[in-house]
Amino acid sequence: MMHTNTLGIQPPYYAVIFSSRLNSENDPDYQLTARHMEELASQQPGYLGVESVRDDEGKGITVSYWKDLQAIKRWKQQVDHLSAQASGKSKWYRSYNVKISLVEKSYGFEHI
Repeated sequence: MMHTNTLGIQPPYYAVIFSSRLNSENDPDYQLTARHMEELASQQPGYLGVESVRDDEGKGITVSYWKDLQAIKRWKQQVDHLSAQASGKSKWYRSYNVKISLVEKSYGFEHI
């Protein structure tokens, strides 16, 4: 039996793991852009889902899931996303790191 994660995705698929530390959590432009990027990503071919958390000190992790490496490449080069990346480097992020991984197996537990 194949297991799917909480997003209902069945392996194999790719995960883009974006870890970051914000300069300021209260920047309304950042919040607006983050919501727009999530909505825009969801419209891209090959997009499978996203999970994201951020702590009170501005450290966060967002994991987006994609069908293949081509879908990830297209998303990275999407014009609005390129603009958001530039703003992230120039004003929003103290630091960030991106990792791209192939997910071959996924399993978990849910207490019902």
